[in-house]
Amino acid sequence: MHEKVQKELDALRGMVLTWKQSYLGYASPEGGNEFLVEEYLEEIETYIYPYVRRMYECQHLTQSEARDFMNFCYDNVKELRNALVESGSEDSAETFWHRLLARLNILF
Repeated sequence: MHEKVQKELDALRGMVLTWKQSYLGYASPEGGNEFLVEEYLEEIETYIYPYVRRMYECQHLTQSEARDFMNFCYDNVKELRNALVESGSEDSAETFWHRLLARLNILF
């Protein structure tokens, strides 16, 4: 991977981590924070995924590199969900994981 591409990915990684910290700060101690996870995922899909997809299409990233980066992003979504959502909401957890897996399957 070219050095400039690595710098771009590092900047994107920083954005993803900064967003996650921000969403953690918005969490209500009373619960009901699933919407924060959805918004975080939407930000990644709106701003990060198209950028990484374009880097792949322009052959700046291999398929494996692009997939690894998006897995990093989705791992952070899972971490945020685990930190914010009550363990008692199994139905919503199952729905969330199905939606996330469906999104992962259409990537690259």
